[in-house]
Amino acid sequence: MTGIIIQARMGSRRLPGKILMDFAGKTLLEHILSRLSRLKDEIEVVIATSDLKQDDVVEKFCSRHEGIYCFRGDEQNVLKRYYDCATVHHFDNVVRLTGDNPFPDIEELDKLITHHEEAKMDFTENFSMLPVGVGMEIMSYKALEDSMENAKLPKHFEHADEYILDNLDHYRHSTLAVPNAKHKPDVRLTVDTKQDYEKACYIIRSAQTEYVTTEQAILLSGKFEKA
Repeated sequence: MTGIIIQARMGSRRLPGKILMDFAGKTLLEHILSRLSRLKDEIEVVIATSDLKQDDVVEKFCSRHEGIYCFRGDEQNVLKRYYDCATVHHFDNVVRLTGDNPFPDIEELDKLITHHEEAKMDFTENFSMLPVGVGMEIMSYKALEDSMENAKLPKHFEHADEYILDNLDHYRHSTLAVPNAKHKPDVRLTVDTKQDYEKACYIIRSAQTEYVTTEQAILLSGKFEKA
């Protein structure tokens, strides 16, 4: 079974609490979940947060959203948090998303999952092709388990994919191409700072549509930067 794990916590250093801030009418997490509801196949979604007291609100958020599970684990060891979460939920493949990206491209995610499963890949990504914060990756449980067993560097524990990225030649991996209009890896659509937050709100308000496409977000990001 393939599952989606969204890493999210309240303790962001540059923009604390951003995952539950209001982004033009919805919290950041609600925007992500709303977009995921458009996936062509039903898929289990887990929000993996820390076991710190400050993240109790994330667990409460999950309890208010039917079908959204919450997993709590080590704040700093993100690799272990992903591995433990995938183990508990019996995922064969894990889509990695983060709680600071309000515009994941669902059309491209559908393609990513299909390719990864049909080609029996260990690691598949499109984040290097799309704007920052729009792309994603999917890894096999086997690759995640291998990371847990062999990771040694501090950076390998800070992100679920770092060990795999450092050892790609050990895994069946692929990068999916995207349409030219979306191939803008230099455009920033993630939320780490107050300016990022303001830009995301501007994009959502200006698009005036329930689902902001990647092409719309790219265009409106440019307008925001020039304003």
